[in-house]
Amino acid sequence: MILSEIWIYPVKSLAGIRLAEAQVQEKGLQYDRRWMIVDQFGRFLSQREFPNMAMLEVAIQENSLLITNKLNPKENISVPFQPVSADAMAVTVWDDEVPALTVSNEVDAWLSGQMKMAVKLVVMPETTKRKADPRYAKNNENVSFADGFPFLLISQASLDDLNARLEEPIVMKRFRPNFVVTGTKPFAEDAWKSIQIGALSFAIVKPCARCVLTTIDPETAEKGKEPLKTLATYRKVNNKILFGQNVVAKQHGLVKQGDEILLTE
Repeated sequence: MILSEIWIYPVKSLAGIRLAEAQVQEKGLQYDRRWMIVDQFGRFLSQREFPNMAMLEVAIQENSLLITNKLNPKENISVPFQPVSADAMAVTVWDDEVPALTVSNEVDAWLSGQMKMAVKLVVMPETTKRKADPRYAKNNENVSFADGFPFLLISQASLDDLNARLEEPIVMKRFRPNFVVTGTKPFAEDAWKSIQIGALSFAIVKPCARCVLTTIDPETAEKGKEPLKTLATYRKVNNKILFGQNVVAKQHGLVKQGDEILLTE
């Protein structure tokens, strides 16, 4: 089994970035979902409500992120890693309220123009502790602004199995994984408890329940019924549609595309 793809999503619900290698940290891969767009009440915004967020692409530069409107690449803004405004702000991600910092008034104004509403970009400082669900966390792990857990893993065979049932195949990007694995049978990851990627150990903690975000085409931001309609016919458990596995890291360090994956439990 091989780690075939590595993905991060620096700004929650904006487009992802594929990497050749990444640093594994407690809260997730380095830069993954450390930034988030919030409304005037500090509530997070996502493609679930605002599908056009998929059209905002993110690139990593030396000391900043670059956010670009995919439909008009001349429209872009640089997001400094070190916050300029740095105002403390309580923000809400699902049921969690956690402290964050604003980044810059200039970025807020640009994003507000893109979103056509008043928004702010916040960053999660290292001091912020947001606990992964204690029912499943292995070692009291903290998580970034991701929905629930630091990492998401999906096998390529699982997507291939799904695509064989769809009229039009879809891309893995719809499911926003961090790790894609080749060399398995479809949904083999459902039975895993712990794995090793390269030199690092990870625990598989729970299946990932999928939402309408998977029905948004990452290339066009158009919404449809698939893949949830088809997944519901064979991946529904207790009224939840499951695809992919949530993961926590037992060790921190570097993972690379092409790393061997060993099943340890």
